Amino acid sequence: MNAVAVVDAIDAYLQRKAVGDPDGSGAGTYATNAESILRRWAEWLAVEYGVTSLFELESAHMRAYAAELNDRTSQGKYTASTAGTYYAVVRAFLSWCVRGGILEENPAATPHAESALPSGDDRSETESWTAEQRRSLERYVRDRALESSGVESTERRSRLREYAMVAMLAHSGVRGSELFRMPEDDRRTGATWDDVDFYTGTIRVLGKSQRLEDVPLPAPARTPLRKYRVVLDPPANDWPLFPTRHAPSIARRVRDVLAERGHDGTEIDALLSASTARELARDRSIAPPTITTEGARSVLKRLCREADVDVDGDYLTPSGVRADPGDDRYRREATSSKPALRASVDEQSIAVPEDQPSLLDDEKTRDETTD
Repeated sequence: MNAVAVVDAIDAYLQRKAVGDPDGSGAGTYATNAESILRRWAEWLAVEYGVTSLFELESAHMRAYAAELNDRTSQGKYTASTAGTYYAVVRAFLSWCVRGGILEENPAATPHAESALPSGDDRSETESWTAEQRRSLERYVRDRALESSGVESTERRSRLREYAMVAMLAHSGVRGSELFRMPEDDRRTGATWDDVDFYTGTIRVLGKSQRLEDVPLPAPARTPLRKYRVVLDPPANDWPLFPTRHAPSIARRVRDVLAERGHDGTEIDALLSASTARELARDRSIAPPTITTEGARSVLKRLCREADVDVDGDYLTPSGVRADPGDDRYRREATSSKPALRASVDEQSIAVPEDQPSLLDDEKTRDETTD
């Protein structure tokens, strides 16, 4: 039998899952959710072990993958449930390969491989945070933002940005993965001002279901956001709510867009020598990237430190700011290109984890070293 490339098998698997959805099982949505996980796993296999064919894949490789997920969990980059989801997606793909006669057995379904996974007794990352601690953080950013005497404009804009960020997370029910950019998911590029409707008091986001949802913005979230918009003064509606401040990321975006607009390298260099990338982005209405979820975590970590709010040395994460992270009663479905889909029987417990950095994505998750 000819060797079957891992990436080719993944393509076939995703195509099979995505073709049609006659019974409303959610196969198409599952394929969309699983794609980035499987492609990063394939890249990891090739980089770390030189494995590009399914016939080369062994239980030892899957144990190493489980151990890598465990390491990421120990470092605080993944939760145990996220690591379990990543592994389950790969295991489901390999089970499909067995059913299709490509593999004789599933190397991910052995006790030897699975024993390296982190334990699943994950605590909620917000479990130890009290309402008073969340209020303390919000009180700190609010008082700091509204203290305007003697504060220069750039610092005032920065303070209002942080106040709006905390207020949005605390009161709107918007998830961090919907508000900020996830480098490993090209659909989650972050919320823009075009998504905000102050008249109806809503913000449109790509929800967990991969469908667009209108999330209400109650006054405690809407008022700080409106104040922040006045000082930010975005030049266009496609401007992100929370643009990155990482100069190399902005410069890359400016160069890419100017090249798309027909400028050659010499012209672009000349423009960037006369202005900073940030100034040029604003002058040319080139929307910079949104701050990443990791960048937002860094901002919150700094704010918690400054506000002297911590629990055993930990800090409040984007989902931890929410008054009740599990309560979605304020969210309502708005528009979608197709009806809601349920997960299929085979993959019903597998969903894309949110707010998590990806394997082999260290350069991207460090993209916000300057928040």
